Amino acid sequence: MGRSRLTNQLGSLRNEHLLNRVHPGSNSVGWLLRHIAEVELLFAKNVFGSDIEVKAQTIGSIAKDRGQFHELKPLLELTKRAEDELGSSIRTIDDWNGQVTTAEFGTVTKLEALGRIMTHTAYHAGQIGLAVKYGKPYPD
Repeated sequence: MGRSRLTNQLGSLRNEHLLNRVHPGSNSVGWLLRHIAEVELLFAKNVFGSDIEVKAQTIGSIAKDRGQFHELKPLLELTKRAEDELGSSIRTIDDWNGQVTTAEFGTVTKLEALGRIMTHTAYHAGQIGLAVKYGKPYPD
């Protein structure tokens, strides 16, 4: 249900929405879609133990949004892959009170980590909704 904040918007997105930003300093819809997918994939791998490859382009020192994510089809495919991988990894968890340690947020239970990824996705899905509705493409 938490991810439905994102998935409910996907069917109405168009290529022309992907460069929309609410403000010149904010991230674009395309960048946010890519970021959500990357973080979900990283959670599947690093938090919930999936054996998958993740190429992060929206995290760390290379995370600048330069309008590089402007094609809808590959973003939707990556978003679907992230949903599938994260869902699959979540279904393997038996001990939700078991702990996991990451550099990003320290040691937490797997249940707390699940709450974190759900709120992360919902937060950025809200930004996408605002950027689609009220935003516009700003020059870099």
